[in-house]
Amino acid sequence: MRVLFSELAKQELDDASQYYEIEFQGLGKQFREEIKLAAKRISEYPEAWSVERGDIRKCLLHKFPYKLLYSIEKDHIIIIAVAHQHRKPEYWVGKEKT
Repeated sequence: MRVLFSELAKQELDDASQYYEIEFQGLGKQFREEIKLAAKRISEYPEAWSVERGDIRKCLLHKFPYKLLYSIEKDHIIIIAVAHQHRKPEYWVGKEKT
């Protein structure tokens, strides 16, 4: 199934990867690769991860303290947020459709 990123998720991905790249050269690229692998896992097995809230599911990254929050739509999957697991846990609530 096709995976799309919301504008919020795209911005969060860019912000986090820039932060990691500043911290250590090449780490931002590793972060993006981990996101890519998680999105691939989600596309292959969309219902494999637990429900975070309502119909929003979460896929935890393996190497970084982030999770992808996503919704399964009729013909695609939308990544709602690229969320840090320990900061403002429900900041994305109400922003699902942006």
